[in-house]
Amino acid sequence: MPIPWFKTIVLMLGLGFALAFAVLCLPPLLENPDVLGAFAAGFVNPFASGYALDAIFCWALLTVWVIHEARSEGIRHGWIAVLLGIAPGVATGFAFYLLLRLRQPGRGKG
Repeated sequence: MPIPWFKTIVLMLGLGFALAFAVLCLPPLLENPDVLGAFAAGFVNPFASGYALDAIFCWALLTVWVIHEARSEGIRHGWIAVLLGIAPGVATGFAFYLLLRLRQPGRGKG
């Protein structure tokens, strides 16, 4: 896949999730700003719990990867991806990090 296509698809998926998150989650959160209650609502049944745990563990893996590459590859500003992984979510944080890596010297050619 050509790099420009890759960048465009990753950007669209990251922004698409952020938009969906905003449309689905922000109105009820603004109505009732109970962040802990909103977090706990992700565990209302075994299936929702599975999805919620998957997202939490994906965020943890993203965080470990960002810390590792910051030290081993000199990737800077990865902490932004870690924060974006918390809100709006891992899809946006991961997309940001992939695009950030391509901006590093010696990457993203083609």
